[in-house]
Amino acid sequence: MGLDQLKDAYDPRETEARWYERWLSDGVFTPDPGSGKPPYCIVIPPPNVTGALHMGHALQDTIMDLLTRYHRMAGYESLWLPGTDHAGIATQAVVERHLARKGISRHDLGRERFVDEVWAWKHQYHARITEQLKRLGCGVDWTRERFTLDDGLSRAVRLVFCQLYDDDLIYRGPYIINWCPHDRTTISDEEVVADNEVDGHLWHIEYPLADGSGGIVVATTRPETMLGDTAVAVNPGDPRHADKIGKTVILPLMGREIPIIGDDRVELGFGAGALKVTPAHDKTDYEIGRDHNLPQISVIGRDGRMTEAAGAYAGLDRFDARQRVLADLEAQGLLRHTEDYRHTVPICSRCDTVIEPLISTEWFVRMRPLADRAIEAQRAGKMRYVPARWESMYLNWLENIRDWPISRQLWWGHRIPAWHCDDCHEITVAREDPAACAHCGSAAIRQDEDVLDTWFSSGLWPFSTMGWPDETEDLRFFFPTSCLVTGYDIITFWVVRMVTLSLYFTGEIPFADVFIHGLVRNEQGKKISKSLGTAIDPMDLVDEWGADSLRFALAALITHGQDIKFSHDRLAAARTFCNKIYQASRFALMNLEDFDPDAPAPDRAELGLAERWILSRLRHVCEMTTQRVRAYDFGDLAMGLYEFIWGELCDWFLEMAKPSLHDKANGPKRRATQWTLWTAMHHTYRLLHPLMPFLSEELWHALPGTTGSVVVAPWPEPPAEWQDPQAEEAMRAQMDMAYGIRALRAQAEVPPQRTVTASVTSSSETTIAAVRAMLPTMEHILRARINVIPLGSAPPPQSLSLASGSTYVFLHAEGAFDVGRERQRLEKEIAATEKRLHQVTGKLGNVQFVERAPAEVVAAERQRQTELTEAIERLRASLAALE
Repeated sequence: MGLDQLKDAYDPRETEARWYERWLSDGVFTPDPGSGKPPYCIVIPPPNVTGALHMGHALQDTIMDLLTRYHRMAGYESLWLPGTDHAGIATQAVVERHLARKGISRHDLGRERFVDEVWAWKHQYHARITEQLKRLGCGVDWTRERFTLDDGLSRAVRLVFCQLYDDDLIYRGPYIINWCPHDRTTISDEEVVADNEVDGHLWHIEYPLADGSGGIVVATTRPETMLGDTAVAVNPGDPRHADKIGKTVILPLMGREIPIIGDDRVELGFGAGALKVTPAHDKTDYEIGRDHNLPQISVIGRDGRMTEAAGAYAGLDRFDARQRVLADLEAQGLLRHTEDYRHTVPICSRCDTVIEPLISTEWFVRMRPLADRAIEAQRAGKMRYVPARWESMYLNWLENIRDWPISRQLWWGHRIPAWHCDDCHEITVAREDPAACAHCGSAAIRQDEDVLDTWFSSGLWPFSTMGWPDETEDLRFFFPTSCLVTGYDIITFWVVRMVTLSLYFTGEIPFADVFIHGLVRNEQGKKISKSLGTAIDPMDLVDEWGADSLRFALAALITHGQDIKFSHDRLAAARTFCNKIYQASRFALMNLEDFDPDAPAPDRAELGLAERWILSRLRHVCEMTTQRVRAYDFGDLAMGLYEFIWGELCDWFLEMAKPSLHDKANGPKRRATQWTLWTAMHHTYRLLHPLMPFLSEELWHALPGTTGSVVVAPWPEPPAEWQDPQAEEAMRAQMDMAYGIRALRAQAEVPPQRTVTASVTSSSETTIAAVRAMLPTMEHILRARINVIPLGSAPPPQSLSLASGSTYVFLHAEGAFDVGRERQRLEKEIAATEKRLHQVTGKLGNVQFVERAPAEVVAAERQRQTELTEAIERLRASLAALE
């Protein structure tokens, strides 16, 4: 492949499809554990089979692909292991909604047929996710793909459950849990949005003392739960109520006599100092009730409606019951006061339904023993968080961890391997399906109806995907893995589970590094979601702009752990960059058609300033790119490549190379420039590859002397002798001069095609020498006749001037611009600047402003005053120079 096989313009769609199929057929993503190379491994955070990938996945997959491709080129045996998650609650909910549109419920189908429907959904969306990953260019090893419900992972899940049960780390019992009335299942603390703030009310209700001596006022945001109250609690240290401890009150609306108890957990500053205690519907109340041996009366059911225990309110929706309760209390004169109150109302993270704390018999994992091992490993420095600040959040969660409810009232998922005996009522937990009760031998056993929390199987993902519990070659070679890439929103959901379970079952932390990225938001900083109307389908962007443009735009926005504001302007800029690289490559190939890459490299003495400079800059960008990828500085990595390729390679070296490339009479010089051009492109395509895999592969194969795929090409490591500070200093002089001439041309509105006259001087003899040495080339690039004048010389008559670095540039008016018109422009700008200066000076002369305004505002105005004064001086000097 060469120049004749490259189209005039880059076509991402045709290029991307062709190269991905080639990569798969060549097996470049399938590593060999027996190669002798060191391992590098990332397991993909398995996307849910609920639907298509979103922008967060596109960001995350770009990062993981970049890391894996870099390490493969850097000499590692690299594995990026793909897979998907069955996502119990989320997938069951989306399939139920799909069926509901047809007028069908899961109960109409029954468990077996409903699960068949979910499997069909899984196959459809798994295929879609696979296609999306391929179109993004993700270099995963499809031969090792896993699914959290495949046979191997199901076997691992069952073994882990049984082992934890045998080790008394899994138990079944009643506890206050988070119940989602919409999804009709238990959810863990991590699946609750606990900080959801709302503007509500705090209702103050009087509970009459049973002895008729008065009453006690309680405050609540949930008056419907009072129907299940079994006590009123006060703080023993509260002088307002200490004498009431031991007395009883009559529960309004229910007529039930309940005690007043003393408990230190009652906040002295909350409400009137008395707390209604509903052990069946509040976690704090549950703990108080357990300590005081209070009855537990459930007045709200799993459907979110009031139970028979709610008396006259039975059957009402919980929120309708709230209004009825308030109306009845007011009618009885017991609703003493209502105040506006901003407070948190926990909701389900999946459906936004208000969570109902309920007492339920569930399966739990005792997390304290598991968490202690994870804390010890973290404090021993076995796992690194990037950015480091997320470590404190992780440790804080572990230190305050509660037991994990793992049973879910669903049909889709890993069914709990426990069988209930109808005869002796004992439970049999077994690795294989039992034929009879392990306790009494009865055949009258039935499997537990619940399934395991999705995060239970996901928590085993780093090692179960490698074949655990078997001692496979992959497990020995690739585990522990190298890096986990994930968002900060699932540290407690997923990272904690993986670390605790990995340490318990393998004795190893699951990954050396955890890179935490931010969330992708729209240009206004709002969450990207379908419900908000801000959803962006990454495949639509790939269709319009190309995968490499999307990858570059996302990577360029990454800062350590900060959310990302994404815009189409970024994509347009990235696509323009891709086209710039493509067209620069076509220019290079046009001038390399007679180049022999196998011929000896030129001696360093044969290289001119431009060649020595670009090699020095190339060595620098290679070093910086390597450092940045290893430090997870992806935004700086992307922008560093952009600045080098566009600002130095294309804008400078290619322009400076043109005279030599076109001068076929000077063979050695042309050969040296060709070799440098070929070398720069050979290194640049490899640097670009982890970020822009398709474009780099297309151009790599067009370059003379390349063999095989750039996927497996070695990472560039230029020799130390390429570093040339003198060449870089000399080129800086050319750049300063060029900046000055171009800025003055723009100021005077000189047409680009017009040749101008400029004079240049400098306070540095080295700079003057460098400018003299490159005059013919620079005159060609800048369309200028350039005079080098001694420092201190009088400015040329009728000229504009500008200082750029240590260089002073003068643009002659003759043949370039109209002097009278430029004088008018300068006079107008001086007047406008003086007006702004007058306004600022007036503000600073106002004593009240200076004394009352924030110090930083006053300082900013003083800085502005200085800048405007200096600007006027420069403008007047320019005006004087036109005389």
